[in-house]
Amino acid sequence: AAVAALVLGGGFLLAARRWLRAGASAGSAPGTSMRGKTVIITGANSGLGRAAAAELLRMRARVIMGCRDRARAERAAREIRAELGERGEGEGELVVRELDLASLRSVRAFCHRVLQEEPRLDVLINNAGIFQCPYMKTEDGFEMQFGVNHLGHFLLTNLLLGLLKNSAPSRIVVVSSKLYKYGEINFDDLNSEISYNKSFCYSRSKLANILFARELARRLEGTGVTVNSLHPGIARTNLGRHVNIPLLAKPLFNLVSWAFFKTPLEGAQTSIYLASSPDVEGVSGKYFGDCKEEELLPKAMDDLVARKLWDMSEVMVGLLK
Repeated sequence: AAVAALVLGGGFLLAARRWLRAGASAGSAPGTSMRGKTVIITGANSGLGRAAAAELLRMRARVIMGCRDRARAERAAREIRAELGERGEGEGELVVRELDLASLRSVRAFCHRVLQEEPRLDVLINNAGIFQCPYMKTEDGFEMQFGVNHLGHFLLTNLLLGLLKNSAPSRIVVVSSKLYKYGEINFDDLNSEISYNKSFCYSRSKLANILFARELARRLEGTGVTVNSLHPGIARTNLGRHVNIPLLAKPLFNLVSWAFFKTPLEGAQTSIYLASSPDVEGVSGKYFGDCKEEELLPKAMDDLVARKLWDMSEVMVGLLK
């Protein structure tokens, strides 16, 4: 009976905490119109990317969903259109394009089509990611987390830079993670050929995201293109699909995640803010969380490491021979 009361009381406490947090975050989405602006979001068929796509569409943007699984992306697009249509907010445009960040060939094909079909690009949100997967390689032989989270987005962004510059003022938003704090850039084993730890490699890829954004911001000074990185916090998405949770622990995990984790829309707020808010117009090279600028550890502000990572990434993706 005591255990039952404890569990029941805990459940009510968690529910109350979640209700209070949801109420505090209500109305946090920006009300700025994105009419006439084109936004690309990678990994937009689920989780934070889907939430950002729906919100920016509601703000009347032309949203291009760059997704690996076209069928799932089309289904998500139909659902988003239906959701917004029911509220009379379907004035934006939603477009699905195939993009597999684990394939440099796919990245190049996606960018080629964008450059042929799109007269402008106002916002690029590098959102897609893979988390703590078993050791595997991309189509081009890169360790999967580093290849998708960093190298795929590195090539994507570089190939679209000309269009972003021509559309200036424009913005690049890079989704990283607080877990960057546990990562290190080991230039002697970027591809994890010597050793592989799935947690460390994820953190390294997220540190690489921040260093990439920092170096890119330096290179784009004076162009009208801004670059900022962010951490979304812990949200309930399918990013953790490779994490094994014991069967007996799943009910408790589900309760805790329901009570304490952000919803996808809550987690996407900083991406939406950096993509649309006039408050960050002209702001570049910064790191944000909960729509506020945050400080970085020194290793994420090391310009020498950032430049060396850039140079090596250019060679790895074939931008330099």
